Amino acid sequence: MEHKFRCDCPITSAIDIIGDKWSLVIIKQMLTENKKTFKDFIESEEAIATNILSSRLKMLEEFKIIIKGKLPENKKTNIYTLTEKGIELTPLIVELIIWSDNNLREFHSDLYAGEQIEMIRGNKEQFIENIIENYKKKTGYNNVYN
Repeated sequence: MEHKFRCDCPITSAIDIIGDKWSLVIIKQMLTENKKTFKDFIESEEAIATNILSSRLKMLEEFKIIIKGKLPENKKTNIYTLTEKGIELTPLIVELIIWSDNNLREFHSDLYAGEQIEMIRGNKEQFIENIIENYKKKTGYNNVYN
């Protein structure tokens, strides 16, 4: 499938893929909340519509950010797993957490302010490494996904 990008700018091209309202949310849910099935995503607090979720999952799969497989115990259920490309978005997601904490709290007083924020501030690189390691352990990730 041929993909059309608005221009040849690297930032604009990345935004063409992950700059919509839902793609990074889906990736964040996979990384940090162990979401992996369509049902998992639908039941999340972000309340993504089924048609939008289907569209985003398909697009993320086309760009090889995620792969779709089957659950071993239930061949009817699709399971979505991040590829290395998807996992490489972890630092971007962590930077968005920091930016949000620094700049949105005055507008969103209920913004999460827990132990994770302090861990990020204490050692961002270690926090990123931990997220990636935990994701790979939970999913049984291996280089087959690349």
